[in-house]
Amino acid sequence: MRDMNETYKGPEISDELGNLPIESAAERNPISRGMYKNVLDTIDGVAVEDLAREYDTPVFVFSERTVRDRARRMREAFRTRYADTSFAWSFKTNRLDAICSILKEEGWLAEVVSSFEYSKARHLGYRGDEIVFNGPYKRRNSIEKAMGEGALIQIDNWDELATIENAVEEMGGTYDVGIRIWFNSAHAPLWSKFGFNLANGEAYNAARRIIDNPALRLHTLHCHIGTYLLDPEAYRLTTQAMLGLRAELKEDTGHLVPCLNLGGGFPSYSLLHGMAGPAEQAVPPIESYAEAITSELKALPKAERPVLRLESGRFLVDNAGYLITSVVAIKGASYKHPPGSPLSNLAQKEQSLGAHPAKLGYVLDAGVNLLFTAAWFAIDASPSRAVPGKLYPTRLLGDLCMEIDVIRETINLPHLRVGDSLTLHPVGAYNFDQSMQFIHLRPAVVLIDENSDVHLIREREDMEYMESRERLPKHLTGK
Repeated sequence: MRDMNETYKGPEISDELGNLPIESAAERNPISRGMYKNVLDTIDGVAVEDLAREYDTPVFVFSERTVRDRARRMREAFRTRYADTSFAWSFKTNRLDAICSILKEEGWLAEVVSSFEYSKARHLGYRGDEIVFNGPYKRRNSIEKAMGEGALIQIDNWDELATIENAVEEMGGTYDVGIRIWFNSAHAPLWSKFGFNLANGEAYNAARRIIDNPALRLHTLHCHIGTYLLDPEAYRLTTQAMLGLRAELKEDTGHLVPCLNLGGGFPSYSLLHGMAGPAEQAVPPIESYAEAITSELKALPKAERPVLRLESGRFLVDNAGYLITSVVAIKGASYKHPPGSPLSNLAQKEQSLGAHPAKLGYVLDAGVNLLFTAAWFAIDASPSRAVPGKLYPTRLLGDLCMEIDVIRETINLPHLRVGDSLTLHPVGAYNFDQSMQFIHLRPAVVLIDENSDVHLIREREDMEYMESRERLPKHLTGK
């Protein structure tokens, strides 16, 4: 309690507010959309507008620096905790030669899920024994080729196991294989399409069948429980489950499986629709996942610790990818209040916070044909120039002749003009690989290297490229 004889001092107002611009009130107001949108005018030191002029829009842009930084951070996170960690790059996440070659230089193996991806890895210089072959369907000739070249087949189902058994009987020799396993971690959506069920004994029986075959050696227990998993505890439980099966097999057969592969699924700094950001706070750091996994492995006696293998994709490349687009049309610009508007600031705010929050729409020269992940992720969009004035709830529309072609239902942006550039990010994972020539051909792709030099790594498609694969029956040629 304050001494009654103490001289009373009234409240003091600091000079902070007096030193801030008047716009700061809008920024501090919890229901305001703010006055400024972050501008992205350069990517790794290269001007966005220069890239748009040189390569036309839309154009995919990849940062070599970011890919290498993410690879090195992940390697550091795991190997400082568990030195015997092996990394494989998920080709399906982004199969561009340049991206795969960067990760090859960084020491990543190739993880492939088709004969096409296997051939691509071999074309890029991967030896057979540097390739992990996953997927629910592998052609017999692909299996024989891969096994003959030393690749590790991770068996997905009973039919594939039977195919491999028949193949090795004809081929002769002994071959390392792995098996994929699924189980319910209760911390991630259930992925039961792939592999053998752990809970009902199916995985154990498949493993025993492999161990009992003198032509096969069970090298790996593999479990990929999902993608964009935000709870590191899911990986701890998966590690425990796989180690439990490994211990049971060792006790029953004497065979200690030498490798534990926990797949990937590590998230990038991106947000699902409805998630609160920023992404760097919503998404756990890779170190948290490394700690959850390796703490379980380090609890084993040293002589019993397996090789840890991971198959990452999204974490490595998503934040390295950008798509530069242009505004080609403006829809429903009902919030455009020029200077001297009779509407008061309060009236403008009430209108902008009304029941239909995204009446302003920008049509971009890129659509969901290039942005497969827009269905799940709230891809950010940044203008390449500063635009004064407040932000408005805006709908980002693609240029496809389809009502479903919506990139963002609502995003806060300033008033832009036709011709302005918007850069969408992050888009490096899956979007290029799953892009299609629907209505439009696919755009150019460039890579910015660590010296800020720009390289065209995939040319913009044209009619000659498309027609080279078409065949017109003679009776339709008019000749």
